[in-house]
Amino acid sequence: MAEAKETWEYKVCCIGAGYVGGPTMAIMAKYCPSVKIIVVDISQRQIDAWNSNKLPVYEPGLDEVIAEVRDRNLFFSTDVDSAIQECDMIFVSVNTPTKHQGVGAGRAANLKNWESAARRIAKVATKPKIVVEKSTLPVRTAAAMQQVMQANQHGVSFEILSNPEFLAEGTAINDLTKPDRVLIGGAQTKSGKEAVAKLAWLYAHWIPQERIVTTNLWSSELSKLVANAFLAQRISSINSISALCEVTGADVQEVARAVGMDRRIGPYFLNASVGFGGSCFQKDILNLAYLCETFGLKEVADYWNHVVRMNDWQKQRFATKMVSAMFGNITGKRIAMFGFAFKKDTGDTRETPALSVAKHLLQERAFLALYDPKVEEEQMRNDFAENNVLPEGCRFDDLAVVTSDPYEAARGAHAIAVITEWNMFATLDYQKIYDNMEKPAYIFDGRNILDHKSLIKIGFRVYAIGKPYGVGTKMDEAYHVPPEFLE
Repeated sequence: MAEAKETWEYKVCCIGAGYVGGPTMAIMAKYCPSVKIIVVDISQRQIDAWNSNKLPVYEPGLDEVIAEVRDRNLFFSTDVDSAIQECDMIFVSVNTPTKHQGVGAGRAANLKNWESAARRIAKVATKPKIVVEKSTLPVRTAAAMQQVMQANQHGVSFEILSNPEFLAEGTAINDLTKPDRVLIGGAQTKSGKEAVAKLAWLYAHWIPQERIVTTNLWSSELSKLVANAFLAQRISSINSISALCEVTGADVQEVARAVGMDRRIGPYFLNASVGFGGSCFQKDILNLAYLCETFGLKEVADYWNHVVRMNDWQKQRFATKMVSAMFGNITGKRIAMFGFAFKKDTGDTRETPALSVAKHLLQERAFLALYDPKVEEEQMRNDFAENNVLPEGCRFDDLAVVTSDPYEAARGAHAIAVITEWNMFATLDYQKIYDNMEKPAYIFDGRNILDHKSLIKIGFRVYAIGKPYGVGTKMDEAYHVPPEFLE
């Protein structure tokens, strides 16, 4: 390591080398060259990946940032205790998945990793520290963290801050470099305000002061959950309207454009699709709903639970439409799935709609040909196993294959399902693809990214989310395209 002398202005460590911790600390290291930053994790494999040329996280622009700052003032290590002892500020960026069992199963956040990190800090630290919540946590977690850490044997005092992340996978580097806001919550005490000021000082190296927002702890913790809930709500809302568009002859993209031009509403997150996924939206909404229930706010909880139910219904509706359009029978038919990640420009597959659609199609005994430019075959196989996607008694190789390119996936297929909005899917040679498919050849565009008019002229039967044309939902309904659509 390149630290021959103690010339660092400040020292920061981050516990957790995942999707949030790695990129966040990389950007902080880039803009704070006088600050030493250590990212630690108990996974040797994860740390080895961060120290290699093949990072464990795919994010456009991240490779270049890591190459600039790694071993300059950003270091990756499994020596968690040494980093805790050495650094002045400790970010906790560990995974907080939804509980699978016990009280609140399926809704409440599992805080096992958070508590483990808090107890380790309390055990190791021998001088005062500022501890920053970077994980998405339930409201008033900071109070619990304070209790755990204050019960240390060294008489050390800690200041707990909330600094939720608002980055989106695929645009994380831009989100971190030019955020809409940085939110910092702290205790409204003298020492709490001093801790908030220290964290604000770090961000002020590259973020305008007016975008650094300070609040109390509870407002900061809740703001993260509410922000994700509102974004997911918009997606579920437009997806609900997409179903109405399909049966009334309206076009969901035209409706969204008209609605989004109202400055009170705005155009963002109004793209109808097969459904939202990722590690945050569903988890945070369920967490918010559970929080409301624990405080006796059943009506509020029901409201947010319906956002998730609508998303689940949209994924099921997409898969059901595929079966219905293909004469109600897809047994043995090859279906090419274009995309497996939950969104473009990431390799993340957590809560991806691809798994829900795949599970439904496999129940009908379709054969799936999978392709994604950034998701490895091993990851797909693991996801199928962990999410019980395969029918009982079936092996992955019996009902699915992972292909090296989209043309191979579509070769001999009866249908293509576009699941992820990768830009490359809009530029493929669909005449070539059509020529090598079984007929009639179907395309189900779950992201509305393709040129549907051109596809129909080639000969494809097209179904797109929220569009007034496409394959009928009834087996005896004739395929119909409005004449004006092809003019």
